[in-house]
Amino acid sequence: MTQRFDLPEIIPVFPLPGALLLPRARLPLHLFEPRYLAMLDDALKTRERLIGMIQPNRVPGREGGTGLHRIGCVGRVTQFSETEDGRYMITLTGLSRFRLLEEVEGFAPYRRARVCWQSFGRDLGPAESDPGFDRAGFMKLLARYFCARAIETDWESLGQAEDELLVNSLSMMLGFEPEEKQALLEAPSLGTRRETLVTLLEYALRGGNNEDIVQ
Repeated sequence: MTQRFDLPEIIPVFPLPGALLLPRARLPLHLFEPRYLAMLDDALKTRERLIGMIQPNRVPGREGGTGLHRIGCVGRVTQFSETEDGRYMITLTGLSRFRLLEEVEGFAPYRRARVCWQSFGRDLGPAESDPGFDRAGFMKLLARYFCARAIETDWESLGQAEDELLVNSLSMMLGFEPEEKQALLEAPSLGTRRETLVTLLEYALRGGNNEDIVQ
């Protein structure tokens, strides 16, 4: 497993609204913009093959300007394939969250950042457990949400998934707002993330900002 001393001080960052990567989870991405193709090319030249995923954050008072949230998650390119027209399909496997210290200027066409890995040592360890997880109650809530959204799923696979895989996969895949995704990312533990996820599901079922969701 990658250790903390392998994680560099400066990493490329990919600001993508609504795209959430969590430690030990996998995120498929479709790259086609020239700057991100250059980012992938440069990442593949390194031993670590790292790309940091981070949510954009609108900068007040700067129309059209986009800053970055303070917390993101770095992933390692573990799969990639090129299409006939030069695009890439890649998979990032999450390693660790990071705290953005500052953006780094340079000649690269993509954004880079100086980051800090402290406070996220647990991310590099084994999968988390969630002793307080009421799995039966959670699955009932999830069934109501999926029914309201007309989402079909493999319930057998969901039922067999480990706690971390279940909570993190749902956090990444469900259609929450970017700020809600950020809250899931910043949750300090699996239990806290699960509680946040439950709150978001219940909020959606009560109406929330989604007019098509009703209880």
